[in-house]
Amino acid sequence: MNLIQNIIQHTALKNTSIIFLLIMGACNNKKAPETQTDETTPTEINLTAAQFKNAGITIGKVEQKQVSSTLKVNGKIDVPPQNMVSISVPMGGYLKATNLLPGMHVSKGEIIATIEDQQYIQLQQDLLIAKAQFSSIENEYLRQLELNKNKATSDRVFEQTKATYLTQKITIKSLTEKLKLIGINPDYLNENTISKSVSIYSPINGFTSKVNANIGKYINPSEVLFELVDPSDIHLNLNIYEKDINKLFIGQKLIAYNNVHNDIRHNCQILLISKDLNQNGSAEVHCHFDNYDKTLIPGMYMNAEIAIKNNIANVLPEAAVVRFEGKEYIFEAISDRQFQIIEIEVGNLENGWIEIITDISPSKKIVTEGAYNLLMTLKNTAEE
Repeated sequence: MNLIQNIIQHTALKNTSIIFLLIMGACNNKKAPETQTDETTPTEINLTAAQFKNAGITIGKVEQKQVSSTLKVNGKIDVPPQNMVSISVPMGGYLKATNLLPGMHVSKGEIIATIEDQQYIQLQQDLLIAKAQFSSIENEYLRQLELNKNKATSDRVFEQTKATYLTQKITIKSLTEKLKLIGINPDYLNENTISKSVSIYSPINGFTSKVNANIGKYINPSEVLFELVDPSDIHLNLNIYEKDINKLFIGQKLIAYNNVHNDIRHNCQILLISKDLNQNGSAEVHCHFDNYDKTLIPGMYMNAEIAIKNNIANVLPEAAVVRFEGKEYIFEAISDRQFQIIEIEVGNLENGWIEIITDISPSKKIVTEGAYNLLMTLKNTAEE
């Protein structure tokens, strides 16, 4: 019985070993995964005679030409400080009347508001009383002056009379200037012309920019009642980045236009170039319009194109440069039908010629026609 059990156990162990060996063999016979290698995009291309003929290729070289660049910037319409006027009431008062609305035109000398207050009456009263008293005070001063010369009166009495006389003159002068300040002409003031109101006149020809009060409101001396703008000397205020400042000069011509009417071009010239940079790294450049256009309103955003001085640059025909995946390329002819693609950096484009910033030897043979066909052929080759 023990012999039979040993034979069974030996047979089972042998079968297990065979199964294990079969499994290991199967594992060893599995193929390892193939590693894929990245294909490198070719930089050279060889054309057959037929391909070369169909591509319409023309060979040339880098040339030197004068290329002018255009600097495109933006800014807004501005008014110089001397053309902006803030109207206030020097002594305060109540706004009695005004017809002004924002945008309304005003003429120089036109009454734009009427202000009234009790203090205006008091000022006129004080001046008239001071003038009425001045005649007797002046006569007394002249009398004491004569008596003092003859030693008929003491110096003390004369000095007191003189002080009263000078004080009255100062009072009259002070009241006169105060009345002028609020717009009342003292020369035409008498007991019959005393008024509780004063008129505010426009000091410029222009238009109303802001109205900051309503009828009946009390206006403090520090408050701005109206803001007026004289648009006859409006400026174009451009923002120029630091790298472009040295390209500009006083008197330089430019063209300005806005986004709404971009077909209407305004000729300008540079009047002032700021020497300070703001937090954005740009400087203000003030330009003057050759002809005033009333459609141009302060605060309006504008675009401008400035022609930069001509420079001698290496150029190629526009057709020689192709663009692929955001970069620019040209093709160099290595042999009769063999070409190499070269990445380049380009500059300005003018009259069909494009500036080549990358240093290209003048001896290199460059494809000036058919470069796009070469690019398509190269691209198809890379995809095969």
